[in-house]
Amino acid sequence: MLKKSFVGASVLILIASAFAASASAGGYSVARKVSISGQGSWDYLTVDEANRRLYVSHGTRVEVLDIDSLTVVGNIPNTPGVHGIAIAPALGRGFVSNGESSTVTIFDLKTLKPIADVPTGKKPDAIIYDPASSRVFAFNGGSNSATAIDAATGRVAGTVDLGGGPEFAAADGNGLVYDNLEDESLVLEIDSRKLTVEKRWPTAPCASPSSMAMDRANRRLFLGCRSKVMAVMNADTGQVITTLPIGDHVDATAFDPETKLIFNSNGEGTISVIREDSPDKYSVVETVKTLPRAKTMALDPKTHQLFLSTAESGQFEVLVVGK
Repeated sequence: MLKKSFVGASVLILIASAFAASASAGGYSVARKVSISGQGSWDYLTVDEANRRLYVSHGTRVEVLDIDSLTVVGNIPNTPGVHGIAIAPALGRGFVSNGESSTVTIFDLKTLKPIADVPTGKKPDAIIYDPASSRVFAFNGGSNSATAIDAATGRVAGTVDLGGGPEFAAADGNGLVYDNLEDESLVLEIDSRKLTVEKRWPTAPCASPSSMAMDRANRRLFLGCRSKVMAVMNADTGQVITTLPIGDHVDATAFDPETKLIFNSNGEGTISVIREDSPDKYSVVETVKTLPRAKTMALDPKTHQLFLSTAESGQFEVLVVGK
């Protein structure tokens, strides 16, 4: 009798512990909406954690918000067809990809004043900073290439022929850059110093990978796929370890290394939240309702809040998602 009671109590404790872990991981919702004046399209958002700023692409400029007060503190004008923003904190510089002018605007992180415009390939879209090479990579959707820019001098270091249409990318911090080819359903491994494509990995059963995040410590890539799955890929071998269901029209993926949560923002108006239980095991946590077309996203690692852009009844706004 005592043995049965002990076993029963143990089972209850395990169930309660599992429920508590699930509850602590879930519970995200839209906590606030920040309205920003002006019309126009939008794309990526970027968090500057050190300087506590949020950069938001908006039409022909970049809106700059204080990430803690959520007030607009300035903007970077004359960025036609702006897509993405990359930050090089150690150099005090930021970089904006301008799809319509096929340039990258370099600006000062403190003053927000433009420093230079650098020519790229056609229609630069995604843009990231690679600290290992101290280069910025602008991925050119109109010429299937990546332009590498020396972040300190602003000079073009070279061009990488990708052989397909690039989408988002991630850097491992050790000299490798990974990029999705959405139209080819491939992930490329690029040597950021030699500017060569080293490996080309198929993403099947993930089709049309459009977003990417990375767990650098465990060498895992998280691919948001338009086939309504998130794929987990080994960044050393290219092996697709598993896939998990997500919402429709994913366009951004973010990984929180502290909570081990992976967020996929979907154009249908949801965020699919997945937990990394271990490097090779993952579980779906919850689906967070946002707003239609809120498909781009940035994560603040300090507060664990998410920021998304959309327009509601013609009003451009930033959604703040948290607990």
